[in-house]
Amino acid sequence: MHIRKATEKDIPDINRLLHQVLTIHHEGRPDLFKQNCKKYTESELKTILQDNQKPVFLAIDRAGNTLGYAFCVLETYHNDNIQTDRKELYIDDLCIESFMRGKHVGKNLYQYILDFAKEIGCYRVILNVWTCNPNAEAFYQAMGMKPYKTGMEVIL
Repeated sequence: MHIRKATEKDIPDINRLLHQVLTIHHEGRPDLFKQNCKKYTESELKTILQDNQKPVFLAIDRAGNTLGYAFCVLETYHNDNIQTDRKELYIDDLCIESFMRGKHVGKNLYQYILDFAKEIGCYRVILNVWTCNPNAEAFYQAMGMKPYKTGMEVIL
């Protein structure tokens, strides 16, 4: 397995995985997530894939099959009124092909992201995880991530 940046030719595989993520979220929170749609349009994906501030990484097997992706966003704080100057890498979305989960693809992709973030001088890597996705929560905790803030809600 190797990891590389995604290109436009990878959009069909990315779309397949985007659908898997949406299904997990819809099953966990049908009040918030629609069924049978995807997070990005084709046009949005093309724009993201050309944006160096939003790298998308793919885990690929020896046969060239996509095993997973990670959408990332580089965030920089400089001369902010309240926050210290720093660069962070936000993992916007990470998905491993359903039949490959538990086979260290996610661990390898996550480690690649950490190495990438260190290489470009990031202070930390952050993400949000939905509590309706306990498998993802457990994975990120196993990778050494810790909560740094809590989102709360009341449904009216």
